[in-house]
Amino acid sequence: MEFSFLLADWLGKPAWMWLAFLAIVLTLLVFDLGVLHKDNHEIGIRESLVMSAVYISLGLAFGAWVWWYLGPEPGMNYITGFAVEKALAMDNVFVIAMIFSFFSVPRKYQHRVLFWGILGVIILRAIMIGIGAAIVAHFSWVLYIFAVFLILTGIKMIIFADREYNVGSNPVIGFMRRHFNVTDELHGQHFFVRQKHAKTGKLAWFMTPLFLALVLIEIADVIFAVDSVPAIFAITTDPFIVYTSNIFAILGLRALYFALAAMVHRFHYLKYALAAVLVFIGSKIFLADVIGADKFPPELSLAVTFGLLAGGVVWSLLKTKSAASNKASDA
Repeated sequence: MEFSFLLADWLGKPAWMWLAFLAIVLTLLVFDLGVLHKDNHEIGIRESLVMSAVYISLGLAFGAWVWWYLGPEPGMNYITGFAVEKALAMDNVFVIAMIFSFFSVPRKYQHRVLFWGILGVIILRAIMIGIGAAIVAHFSWVLYIFAVFLILTGIKMIIFADREYNVGSNPVIGFMRRHFNVTDELHGQHFFVRQKHAKTGKLAWFMTPLFLALVLIEIADVIFAVDSVPAIFAITTDPFIVYTSNIFAILGLRALYFALAAMVHRFHYLKYALAAVLVFIGSKIFLADVIGADKFPPELSLAVTFGLLAGGVVWSLLKTKSAASNKASDA
């Protein structure tokens, strides 16, 4: 009787399912920071790939549980959402790499920034998905707006695929430097330091470039979430599937970053595949109406999504193989 609240419905699922998921995420974060990375060190490609494989395995294992406990359709929707979010996160890796490069953040401090960035993402995505779920529940026609937005975003990605993100032109940097005390140099792993102010001569708190990097990464995630959240709502409107697939995909991003950052040039054509995925996900809402079905077949949606992403990865690796070989031979 005293544990009846665990069976209470919360956003379409029993409270115990949400609490169990959050407990898993919290355990992973504590183990990551408190055990694996309690000391700052430079994460190499091998360690990055091993960590990423573990996170991907855990994400897929959770998807297998969803498939077993909730059924094949929620299971396929979870895996599709996980794959889409993981692929869209690849584009985020390119931006994060440029942010770290702009602020000259050493690799041994990058994990700390990404860790706290992930905590922010978990909270921000929860807010955005909660708002999105409430809107969709009351105004189902909003899904058509999401669909049009995804199609236009995919087309925009194709047109501007070669345009690079200019970190220095971001107005947030100028705003923070004008309105807050910011040091010109890094101070180890610290986000804030207390030092003497040049004008007043008094001790004051200063932000470091490491904190500015964290702020820009959080802003970049909000921008990317504007694409990814509508994309997964176009796959399923179940808040539990939407949130869990999003968070498991993002948890692995931090681990995968250190391997991908070293070879981002090898995935140049993946952006076109991502654009095609967004166009497809947006279009399938209208296709369901055309074929007279309540929803687009989830197994077909999963197959097309994986096919496009796999094709983008393979094509990128093949097209950049000669350039990578020439670079290795020159070295």
